[in-house]
Amino acid sequence: MNSNNTILIVEDEDIMRAILSQLMRNAGFRVIESPSAENALEIFAAESPALTITDIELGGMTGIDLLDRIKQVDSEALVVMITAYSSVETAIAALRKGAYDYITKPFINEDILQTARNALRQRDLFRENRYLRRELRQKYQFDNIIGRSDALSNIFKLIEKIANTNSSVLINGESGSGKELIAKAIHYSSARADQPFIAINCAALPENLLESELFGYVKGAFTGAHASKIGLFKAADGGTLFLDEISEMPPSLQVKLLRALQEREFIPLGSTRSVTFDARLIAATNRNLEEEIQSQRFREDLFYRLSVFSLTVPPLRERREDVPLLVRYFVEKYCRGLNLPPKRVSDEAMQAMINYEWRGNVRELQNAIERSVTLSDDQIEIVHLPQKVREATPVTHDLTGHTLTLDELEKRYIMETLTRVHDDKTQAAGLLGIDLSTLYRKLKRYGQ
Repeated sequence: MNSNNTILIVEDEDIMRAILSQLMRNAGFRVIESPSAENALEIFAAESPALTITDIELGGMTGIDLLDRIKQVDSEALVVMITAYSSVETAIAALRKGAYDYITKPFINEDILQTARNALRQRDLFRENRYLRRELRQKYQFDNIIGRSDALSNIFKLIEKIANTNSSVLINGESGSGKELIAKAIHYSSARADQPFIAINCAALPENLLESELFGYVKGAFTGAHASKIGLFKAADGGTLFLDEISEMPPSLQVKLLRALQEREFIPLGSTRSVTFDARLIAATNRNLEEEIQSQRFREDLFYRLSVFSLTVPPLRERREDVPLLVRYFVEKYCRGLNLPPKRVSDEAMQAMINYEWRGNVRELQNAIERSVTLSDDQIEIVHLPQKVREATPVTHDLTGHTLTLDELEKRYIMETLTRVHDDKTQAAGLLGIDLSTLYRKLKRYGQ
């Protein structure tokens, strides 16, 4: 049985109950009738209606009592109260207890129909939002971030420890290394996961616009402020505000940010009244803030307020063992987006990507894979990679100063990977981004 279109009508007056029921049936709803609150509770438990419409004044248990009992069964249940004009105060009390709305007698048919439609529309939006948030939470769980390097594993462990605190977090890392992804992982692993995650790039806006975005403004605060606007601190209430490139924030705004964090309140532009907020702050920077402090470009007191917890996302060149995993992930992603069958990556192309420095980190790798998937046929070859990736020749030395060849470098990398996974060749092949048969062929060539 589908309860999505079911309305429970609770009314002890037979005529009124019949009128309401027929009105809802004519509008296309499935209707269940109940003459009492006691009977309605049994029906609610058995049928789980999408909406309950109940009179407040019922013989025996009242509509308010019914509302309380329904909310105990399902805190998200939608209940509309019907009341006489003389009982409006009681209806308002019902709103405080969680009723969706109230209608006064005598009611206009279209009004109560519209109220029912609005309630069910809100239910659908709530379910859709809950689904999307669940999808986001799954997407940004820290254990879904691509990489198995020790450096990332240490970050995952730290996220587990700090996710459910309310303290500020400072994320350090080069451009393109995935700082916002880590911020989202912290948010969606926390108790705030069902609340907003709002991000802003402090370098993307001039000072006056950045201030109005963060703290909002009241109508008439400046030319063009035709209506009041809440700031991002308030928009993120209950959730997380992510300030990317915090080092680019002008000094005058740093002072206001510090005060907001200390007092948990701020004053919108043009206002004299403080606004409180409950948002966790996560900031990120690609600069060394301690050097910025020495150069008097960043406030030391703000730095300590932001960095209650601090973590550093390592650049891709320091976790080369993650490159094959990322390559495979992006190849599958772009093949799927272009409705193409999965493509292989040649050993030569994979080795070139492992060797390259990736100064733009994961973002640069992603762009290279998107290009390669578009240009290649069944297999991505080294010729499909950007020229600077193809031409980059690693200069690597052993302990005697001997320059290692590409084959020697490949052998060393494969053997180190096998050692790290305790000689589990299946796992090693996965980390290396090659077939198990290819791994065995290479090991045979190495005499292993």
